[in-house]
Amino acid sequence: MTTRTEDGIFATTEGTLHVSKPFRSRSTKKFRAMVTFEPRKTHFDTTNETSGTNEFRGFFTLFWMSLFLFTVQTYISSVEANGYALSFAFATMFSRHAVTLALSDLVLVSTTILCVPFAKAISKGWISYYWTGAILQHVFQTCVLLITVTWTFHRQWPWVQSGFLTLHSFVMIMKMYSYISVNGYLQSISRRSISVFTKLNDATARVGGLEQALRDATSKKAQATSRSADTPVTDVSSPMETCTPDTEGVLMKTYTDVKTAAALRQRLAAVSSSLDENTESERGAVHGSGRGSDGADVADVLSYHPDERVADLAKEFLDLDSELVSTGPEQVRWPDNVTYRNFAVYQLIPTLVYELEYPRTDRIRPTYIFEKTIAFMGSFALLYTVAECFIIPLTPTPDQSFFRSLLDLALPFMIAFLLLFYIIFECICNAFAELSYFADRLFYEDWWNSTSWEEFSRKWNKPVHTFLLRHVYASTRASYGLSRTAAMFVTFFLSAMAHELVMAIVTKKIRMYLFLMQLIQIPLILVSRAPVIQRNKLMGNVVFWLGLYAGFPLLCVAYVAY
Repeated sequence: MTTRTEDGIFATTEGTLHVSKPFRSRSTKKFRAMVTFEPRKTHFDTTNETSGTNEFRGFFTLFWMSLFLFTVQTYISSVEANGYALSFAFATMFSRHAVTLALSDLVLVSTTILCVPFAKAISKGWISYYWTGAILQHVFQTCVLLITVTWTFHRQWPWVQSGFLTLHSFVMIMKMYSYISVNGYLQSISRRSISVFTKLNDATARVGGLEQALRDATSKKAQATSRSADTPVTDVSSPMETCTPDTEGVLMKTYTDVKTAAALRQRLAAVSSSLDENTESERGAVHGSGRGSDGADVADVLSYHPDERVADLAKEFLDLDSELVSTGPEQVRWPDNVTYRNFAVYQLIPTLVYELEYPRTDRIRPTYIFEKTIAFMGSFALLYTVAECFIIPLTPTPDQSFFRSLLDLALPFMIAFLLLFYIIFECICNAFAELSYFADRLFYEDWWNSTSWEEFSRKWNKPVHTFLLRHVYASTRASYGLSRTAAMFVTFFLSAMAHELVMAIVTKKIRMYLFLMQLIQIPLILVSRAPVIQRNKLMGNVVFWLGLYAGFPLLCVAYVAY
């Protein structure tokens, strides 16, 4: 059970949720409500009260105990047969050129700082994001990717080093894209809000001026209040702030205080003067020098004006202005967020979607960091053991039986996938979230219960899914008017191309196997939406796990042997 507070946030028994608000202007086509951030925990987090009461929690303990016993048995068998537990040949391979790789990655991460001066140029109006800024952004990010790929080929690194740097470059590119595109989008909203406020000022002049418009709006509000059932009319000499939903369901605040009305007249005059002087600068006018809230206060009152033109313009301005302010406790207003400190914090936060403000925790827990560090080290030791003892020795060759290779590699690859998933999304992401005070830690959902590949793609990697949802799927639908199916195809196509590029760099081959396997998911997703299939959840889950079990060894055999 949740209750909405005066600030438009939700108070729950577990804390306060600051949810990213949707943009409600009728003229916009952005689907910004599709991605929200709120305080959440991962399923396997030991501090998650919900998972702690799950009736299947004992299987989680059983999994780790069984894996530990299996590893010990593997070590003992290796000592008896070879005289050592592990040969560490794989470790020697992936630790090669470690210093060069670390320096290369440092240069890659350092390059992203160029986003801040670029965003500052956008916020000051020196560069128009649509479309000059967008073109420059794509050119820069393409150069980063090309340089990274060229560097990995030039160094002739093994597949681990090449794969790591390529994947990290994708992460940095997605972070940069989200940061610049969100700030560029807010530039367009800021310019529109300035234009709407100018029209609002002109509209009030046509209905008798600002003072008369404020009196008419206050009078209409008082009449509406007096007509409400069993609600006494409050004396207009006493301050009262109320919230009333408009026709679109947006909460609007109004003031019926005489002193406040006088102050609002002064504010609107100041804002109007600023608009005349700074029309071409986003930091001027409504959104500069703290005047943004003043313009919103004036629009709050005028949103109740009896003239439809005045009221509609006031509501549209409020909608636009609300996009420029975060919903969290800090009330960050664009472009005050464009700072090096804000960008550095964003880089630490394990998310690929930029927001003005995220839900935050109030402290860093050293014991929590220690727990995730130990979990990471233990899981990595298990992953290394599986890779060295059960995957590398069984690397397929063209003369081996295709189906025998699939059978031998199916279980080791599945265990490696589960361990790698746990390391990345439970250990690393949670550790970075704790260090950056990031409260939304739903990095994955219950993908193991998936009944279709569509559900799996939504749940297993939430950071990438939210990026694709906002910046590819929603963006293509909004900008180009694509249907849901067409937008889904574009999203899968882009994702498949990125995955195939990684495989090409890792294997030094261009085979397009993974690309085709991902695109095949699209007709399978459409088929899985049939009611007869959706009703049989068990069969859907069995088919999903069979596909996952076969997919990893199939890709390995295809790329390595063929």
